[in-house]
Amino acid sequence: MKFAMLVAWREFAESTKAKGFWISIFLMPTMLFFSIQAPIWLEQKATPVRYYALVDQSKTLAPAIESALEKNYQRRVLEALGEYSRRYSAPQSNSAANSLGLDNDGEATTRSLDSFIAKGGKDAALERLKPQLKSDAPAFQSPRRPYQVVNLPPDITPDSNLPAIADALKPYLRGDKQIEFNGQPVALSAAILIPSDIESKVVRPQTNHASRFTHHALTETNSPASLSTIQFWSINASDPRLHDDIEHAINSEIRQREYATRGLDVTAIRQVEQTYAPFATLNPKKEKGKEAVSTADTVRQWAPSAFVYLLWLAIFVIVQMLLSNTIEEKSNRIIEVLLSSVTPGELMMGKLIGIAAIGMTMISAWMLAVFGILSWKAGGASVLAGQMLGVLKSSNLIPLFSVYFLLGFLMYAGFILSIGSVCNTIKEAQSYMSVLTIVMMVPLLTMTFIPKDPNGGLARLLSWIPLYTPFTMMNRAAADPPLIDLIGTLVLLVGTTAIALWMTGKIFRIGILRTGQPPKIVEMIRWALRRDS
Repeated sequence: MKFAMLVAWREFAESTKAKGFWISIFLMPTMLFFSIQAPIWLEQKATPVRYYALVDQSKTLAPAIESALEKNYQRRVLEALGEYSRRYSAPQSNSAANSLGLDNDGEATTRSLDSFIAKGGKDAALERLKPQLKSDAPAFQSPRRPYQVVNLPPDITPDSNLPAIADALKPYLRGDKQIEFNGQPVALSAAILIPSDIESKVVRPQTNHASRFTHHALTETNSPASLSTIQFWSINASDPRLHDDIEHAINSEIRQREYATRGLDVTAIRQVEQTYAPFATLNPKKEKGKEAVSTADTVRQWAPSAFVYLLWLAIFVIVQMLLSNTIEEKSNRIIEVLLSSVTPGELMMGKLIGIAAIGMTMISAWMLAVFGILSWKAGGASVLAGQMLGVLKSSNLIPLFSVYFLLGFLMYAGFILSIGSVCNTIKEAQSYMSVLTIVMMVPLLTMTFIPKDPNGGLARLLSWIPLYTPFTMMNRAAADPPLIDLIGTLVLLVGTTAIALWMTGKIFRIGILRTGQPPKIVEMIRWALRRDS
């Protein structure tokens, strides 16, 4: 065992000197940090303002559109105030959700938004928040407006026919020309053209007009500018938010008018639309009195999927490192020097222990980084980070991950050592690795399906296949799988890992000094099953 530990230390020391090891150490925390921070940065800094031109020849819908877009912007301001309050509130103050009326996810509700606007908006809210803030809190920065309306170019008359206006605006929409806003040239993102007779084109289910309108629209598909419909012109189909917001604003306004036309009380209808029955989702497995399912419970349900990906990535990276080291030492004849001092069994165990230590070091560094980043972000703008941190602290995901990583690594490392011992180059090992890679793709393909049915037939079947046990049982961890599955699969995995290492020892002893063409898989199995003389 002494010589095996010396080999293990050599493997550990050599691997820690490699650039790939340090890249792997820092890559995962960096990816986690940017997965939380990048969307915030992109939303605040990188997303450009969308400039749009609005031509309303009906003279009735433009105010409703502008009012709806302004209300959407005020929603962004309110939620930004919530993030600001969470980050800079004094420890003894109430949470932003309590003071601003936001829900537990930091999102504005219809009632909280209406109250926010009615009470004076941002300035009034900041005055109310002042007593709750730290003395050194910086000034609140309002989010940028995502959309900004611009005037038509001087050479385009808004009373012209819509096809002519559309043709005149096309160079601006394509980027060939720029439109002016506050004395500066800007790119025109979209144009909304509303015909004067739009009221007569409204589709009402109680009439036959809807079918005639649909037929007309379909027959004139190739010339949309000729239709008396609302036209939304834009070349950016990947961001439908402006289109959806304007369509929703117009349809809401039309429905409000329809209520008034039919003699219905618009205010009463709005109150009815905001009437709802409370609906609670409950989990019978939770403690009595705390059965309500929260957002944190949803995070807990899906958190194992992230661990499955991390487990897969860790095992795949570490066994690849083991394969490269083994083949490199064999091709450079270093193996022959090592075998002059240690037995093949000691060499194999040393390699396994050394690379396993590298893997545990990498995983430990990742876990520390995860806790550090989540702890940092949990006190700031990310509600999700706080929920994830709470899940990690209150669950058994970390211990299970450690167990399944170690057993999964040892099992797959046995296969990799068998491949590395019989191959002289990485090219020779590729045919074996392609098969193993295909086998390892199954957990990734089922990673998002298993949490939806964690105790279903597929999940239980994959759990009892040792090659997939670490990944599938990790994915089922939040669903409290039956005890027979939890203990039975663990015992099966331990037994399979022991058998795999025993067979690997036989293949390693025969193949490590072998030269020439690598043997076929059938021949390797025959070596593993051969009785020692």
